[in-house]
Amino acid sequence: MHPALSIVFFTTASGAGFALLMLLGIAAPLGLLPESSWFGFVALAIAFVLAVAGLVSSAFHLGRPERAWRAFSQWRSSWLSREGVMSVMTFIPAAIFAIGWVFFGVTGGVIGLCGFLAAICAAVTIACTGMIYASLNPIQQWHNRWVVPNYFTLGLMAAFLLLDLIIRFWVARPVGTPLLTLLAVFVAWWSKEAYWRFIDTNSAPSTVASATALGSRGPVRLLESPHTQDNYLLHEMGFRIARKHKTRLRLIARLTAFILPALLTLVALIAAGGIGLIAAMLAVVSAALGLVIERWLFFAEAKHTVTLYYGAVAV
Repeated sequence: MHPALSIVFFTTASGAGFALLMLLGIAAPLGLLPESSWFGFVALAIAFVLAVAGLVSSAFHLGRPERAWRAFSQWRSSWLSREGVMSVMTFIPAAIFAIGWVFFGVTGGVIGLCGFLAAICAAVTIACTGMIYASLNPIQQWHNRWVVPNYFTLGLMAAFLLLDLIIRFWVARPVGTPLLTLLAVFVAWWSKEAYWRFIDTNSAPSTVASATALGSRGPVRLLESPHTQDNYLLHEMGFRIARKHKTRLRLIARLTAFILPALLTLVALIAAGGIGLIAAMLAVVSAALGLVIERWLFFAEAKHTVTLYYGAVAV
């Protein structure tokens, strides 16, 4: 698939934003975070900005962005529509939670309940984002059990890295947050490796024979391509990436998204003050770069069955 930058940014930014909102909605009412209204303002503002920016960027991938509102009406059958509906629903309790925390310094009671509701809605939104791709049968690299868990674990990893950075402006030497961040990084890394291993070893390639169900009648070959020049399908669904580039990019993604953030978070855990803050900041920057590369690969490695009708041998 063609890895459009708008979709790459959408899936990474919104995933991190909603995951951070989920962490704040759970941890703040339980008293696990600083009660400062300024902390709440900064953390919630970052979560809102990432979530909204990601959702807005997805509209630029549409052929007619002004008609994006119509996607909300198909929630009965479309995971894209369900994601849109759930994202809007998330902002309702999240806004009440933010007003209570930022303006009144309250994170318990009804305000805390709204935080929990926002966390649940944010989690469902992330699940819907993953299901947009996991529900597509013609793309074997997406239609598997690892896609939704990957969206959750990578989003949580980004959220914990952000939270660990933010909290250091109020807590000189946090311990619990960096430890949980390290755990989130390793879980996300394990999940991503499992996904890569699955698509490399368990995806049975489709052929013209299997796609047309004519294989039992004998050899099947393409007589003539449907078009004599490139069209929308070939541009969007016929993207190819060389094996050597895929291997190199996976290595870079491992280094920047998982190894460096883990090492920098470990430094931040041990060090205090400015060194810990700088290490946590570098961990966020490295993970952001790595997640963009990882998500670009997620789209670039996907092969749509429709390309068989344009001369592809197997997908």
